[in-house]
Amino acid sequence: MAFTNNIMIVRHKLLADLVRLWKNDQLVEKIDRLPIELSPRKSKPLGRCCVHKERAVWRYKMFPLMGLDMTDEHDEVTPLSEYAQQALSRPEPDKENIMCVIDEACSSCIQINYEITNLCRGCVARSCYMNCPKDAIRFKKNGQAMIDHETCISCGICHKSCPYHAIVYIPVPCEESCPVKAISKDEHGIEHIDESKCIYCGKCMNACPFGAIFEISQTFDVLQRIRKGEKMVAIIAPSILGQFKTSIEQVYGAFKEIGFTDVIEVAEGAMSTTSNEAHELLEKLEKGQSFMTTSCCPSYIELVEKHIPGMKPYVSTTGSPMYYTARIAKEKHPDAKIVFVGPCVAKRKEVRRDEAVDYILTFEEVGSILDGLDIQLEQTQAFSILHTSVREAHGFAQAGGVMGAVKAYLKEEAEKINAIQVSDINKKNIALLRACAKTGKAAGQFIEVMACEGGCITGPSTHNDIVSGRRQLAQELLKRKESYETMDR
Repeated sequence: MAFTNNIMIVRHKLLADLVRLWKNDQLVEKIDRLPIELSPRKSKPLGRCCVHKERAVWRYKMFPLMGLDMTDEHDEVTPLSEYAQQALSRPEPDKENIMCVIDEACSSCIQINYEITNLCRGCVARSCYMNCPKDAIRFKKNGQAMIDHETCISCGICHKSCPYHAIVYIPVPCEESCPVKAISKDEHGIEHIDESKCIYCGKCMNACPFGAIFEISQTFDVLQRIRKGEKMVAIIAPSILGQFKTSIEQVYGAFKEIGFTDVIEVAEGAMSTTSNEAHELLEKLEKGQSFMTTSCCPSYIELVEKHIPGMKPYVSTTGSPMYYTARIAKEKHPDAKIVFVGPCVAKRKEVRRDEAVDYILTFEEVGSILDGLDIQLEQTQAFSILHTSVREAHGFAQAGGVMGAVKAYLKEEAEKINAIQVSDINKKNIALLRACAKTGKAAGQFIEVMACEGGCITGPSTHNDIVSGRRQLAQELLKRKESYETMDR
């Protein structure tokens, strides 16, 4: 795995260690010692006050990896082994929230957003003091201003009024990354995710420099059912082509080695999405609708539902590739549990809405599972997918892929359709989409919307790094010979 920061290393290593214990039937027996082994008595943790704080962080980071969160702890002296037993014995995942913040890890972040630097000249105007609504400005003996952080409410008025620009704004990384203001500090100074606003884009998770934000994992729910002999079918997103540095057939072989009954490419369902969306687009344009957006990005669907309800009439009613693939899998294996595998946090929400999909694993989790089970990709027996999907269906993994697939499918009919893409749900693009919903007008007749800047291949829960993933995906797509260009509709 091409780790881009230490947070990714920690997350990967911790889950791999837990899976390794599970593999050896020692998860319940040895989990209580794991924080001590990870941070021995004489170790000197960087950024923590002491080894005991570091061990506490290790302990609580195991909760979401076992499908739990901080609210599950009712007594601090309850050993981890009891929570591990709970994770292995529960009949189904039971958490309502998709993501959580680890209090112990979050406590290191700044508590206030503004600070006065030594650029302050102690001016006579004292605009910061005169305009502060909470009287939070104090003065040193030399006349320089300072902020009483116990009183300050981070309104920013002092920052705007300082003529010397001596007051700096210090953003909280997770808050700054969130495009819909769904994360903020509670009364204890700990970040809290408001899931009534959250669109599950995952930006905060990778923005947090302390690794305090986690998805609620279903790793052990899946592994336990495999161990019990239940039939489990993996339906794998197209962006898998850019994740692991070996042949895709060996990657699928690794899923078989994990214990999955069958592997089905979500690209197969993407072909149904392409054809249905293409026909829906033509139909709506013929009826006079000015534009239509795609519907396969679950984070975008959450954005529309929670923040831009006026966009609903313009969103395609076509199902996502996962939706169609799950039904293909259920028809082929009616007695199996279906596990979606992909790079997306928001898919966890879509899975809950789809009765045909039972569980979800991310590519990041799969990487940890392979390490924990000691499965070497280069040594796995290749497994080939019998169904051949067109190149454009695999191209759903990148920005412009859905748009390109629909246009390729429509062939000559696409020449009269102006298609544009909105890749990266940020504040600017949300404003653009809100304007389109309000006016009923857009720069294009067909708009592809993706939460991630480069499409799914740059998702928050990928295994490979963004640059390598994009490059590898592009190389893999070139190998795919089947195309709408050479097919009759």
